[in-house]
Amino acid sequence: MSKYIFADKFFFEGKAEGPGFLEIKDGIFGNFSEERPEKAAEIIDYAGHWIAPGLVDTHIHGFRNHDIMDNDVEGLNQISEGLLSCGVTSFLPTTLTSSTKALNHVVEMIGANSTKVRGAKIKGIFLEGPFFTEKHKGAQNTRYFCDPSVDLLKVWQKLSNNSIKKIAIAPERRGAAEFIEYAVGEEIAVALAHSDATFEEAKQAVEKGASIFVHTFNGMSGLHHREPGMAGAAMILKDVFAEVICDGHHVHPAAANILMNTRGRDSTVMVTDCMMAGGMPEGNYQLGEFPVDVRDGAARIEGGSLAGSILQLKDAVKNVVEWGIATPQEAIYMASTAPAKSVQLDHECGKITEGYAADFIVLNPALDLIATYMDGICRYQAKTTTRKSEFDDFSCDNESIG
Repeated sequence: MSKYIFADKFFFEGKAEGPGFLEIKDGIFGNFSEERPEKAAEIIDYAGHWIAPGLVDTHIHGFRNHDIMDNDVEGLNQISEGLLSCGVTSFLPTTLTSSTKALNHVVEMIGANSTKVRGAKIKGIFLEGPFFTEKHKGAQNTRYFCDPSVDLLKVWQKLSNNSIKKIAIAPERRGAAEFIEYAVGEEIAVALAHSDATFEEAKQAVEKGASIFVHTFNGMSGLHHREPGMAGAAMILKDVFAEVICDGHHVHPAAANILMNTRGRDSTVMVTDCMMAGGMPEGNYQLGEFPVDVRDGAARIEGGSLAGSILQLKDAVKNVVEWGIATPQEAIYMASTAPAKSVQLDHECGKITEGYAADFIVLNPALDLIATYMDGICRYQAKTTTRKSEFDDFSCDNESIG
């Protein structure tokens, strides 16, 4: 028998509707109606709240003191479970530039365990490196930088049980064009990152099939009026997605607004680039082989360069609305549907659509996360939630609603 979620507003692709009732049956989204269902139907009442798709983080290195590069199965589980508190229901575990041996082990571990994690769903792997250039290295280890290798990608794809969904390269490296064509042919999204490429080099990479610019403005050649560089390419080239880290440290809100206005909010992807210190107190941590100092909301390696972030995706949504550069509808889209589309996963996540897994979040009008559902089961509830009387008979402790 179907059950229903009642809420004031529901965020669907391209529109918001409500108040109304959203059907959940066997962990799957059913139909939506503004009319109350039959009296016998069970209704879970979220009056005064909003329902949005589960968020999709396509660029995240770690959380709660665990790093993907630790190559630890339980650590991977802890990251996936922790992400539920961020409103994330799907993600791409993201590697760092490292030795071939280390990357072999990590992708193999993820591929063997991607369907076994207890929290947010692993939808594939994002390989961030090692095919980068030194000038905009960020927190990537230059010791392992090399030219793009189809042979290496074949090895990693085989070891990972074909789990690689996205790989980042610097387009000016030798062999980039051939590599891009091969990867795209294997349905792997090619992203451009940690690069000093010219606008023309970035354009040529896009023409070969590259489709994502990684953490735009960071780790790339900047915009100049005589050489638009990677940043300029990210803003105006057609049929690409541009990532942006909206934590207030990586990108000034005005710059984020410029990107969204030129790129379009439908192809701007909010990511966290979160490292192991996410969800942890300030202090000393590691990002790959680099020690990181986390303070004042930012993570930095020696010398002051930013080393990923401690951003939670739910906070990115709230930030851009509070900065006045996106509506709630746009912000939610940039953190759910757009990320899923950027890696060709929007046929299975990032939307509230009939037939999709019932992965969704409950927000209040201030965009605070109230609860996270996965497959129709409440998997996280904010401890500080103050419920109205209509919620008193509802427990969110792993209760199935379908």
